[in-house]
Amino acid sequence: MERSRYETAVGLIDDAHAQDPTRVSSDGKAIPYELLYSTKMSGYLELCDPNASETLRLAIRAQHLRRWEVPRSTYAMNKTGYHLWRTYLKKRQAEMAAQICLESGYSSEDAGRVAALVRKENLKQDEETQTLEDVACLVFLDDQLEAFEKEHDEAKIVNILRKTWGKMSDEGHRLALDIPMSARARELIAQALEG
Repeated sequence: MERSRYETAVGLIDDAHAQDPTRVSSDGKAIPYELLYSTKMSGYLELCDPNASETLRLAIRAQHLRRWEVPRSTYAMNKTGYHLWRTYLKKRQAEMAAQICLESGYSSEDAGRVAALVRKENLKQDEETQTLEDVACLVFLDDQLEAFEKEHDEAKIVNILRKTWGKMSDEGHRLALDIPMSARARELIAQALEG
């Protein structure tokens, strides 16, 4: 049976994620981190918007497309360097996602929409961009918060959580509070929401 353009695009995105050299354990198996990340992104999208458009589903899946190829260490390890790195990644990942869409049979308009979502254009005004941001924040809280907490001091973590919370919608907040997490992680979130 012939695959749909959506299945083709997801397959190409997942093939790229599968090349991530960083391996993590999931259900007792070592898998590429970015493949796990994209799967979690898709899972949280189902919670946020089970009727999401194909373009949003593709943007969600492509959010960190080949991110490992541009390590954070390639930019200055300060706030300016961080923002330059993130800006470059968004542009690069959007271009790669759009190309995959075109190769899979999507129109240039649909490919452009996927790219705009990956770049997070019009956050807070565009409902789909906001959904993507909510999903990314939920995956951060679910998948990365506890590791961040071990690597950074409390004040920095509280500040990151405050910024993360500020980017999310009310629905994102509701879903975030349902994520199973350690007592320490909940305490840090409570501190961020107090200030």
